[in-house]
Amino acid sequence: MFNQVDLKEAVRRSIQTEKNAMDFYARGAAGMKNANARKVFELLAREEREHAQWFHNVYPGDDIPNLDAFLNSGPAVDSDWLKDLEKVGVANLDERKAMELAMEKEKKLAGHLRELAAKIDNPEVKAVY
Repeated sequence: MFNQVDLKEAVRRSIQTEKNAMDFYARGAAGMKNANARKVFELLAREEREHAQWFHNVYPGDDIPNLDAFLNSGPAVDSDWLKDLEKVGVANLDERKAMELAMEKEKKLAGHLRELAAKIDNPEVKAVY
């Protein structure tokens, strides 16, 4: 299935992944009582937004004409990122626990992307993942 993904779809999925991560960090930050942990998640949300911009800059599709509108729309209802956030309960996370959670999510994503890349034959699409 993933071997049949074209460049447009690969970049679109990457934009959505960055949005999911951005929503995870933004929602997490909004629910945190610890100011330092909140700052960490706010920073990470901004970084994910920048990553989405990078992908949008090379996106060959025309179905996301306004990236800000897309990123500011509500989170995806099926986002595994947000489901994981609900399990954790962010209100009492301190800075260390917030960083551990962020690193766990990023490590899981990196592994998933490596698996996807291994299944792709097209070198342009492989480079996206």
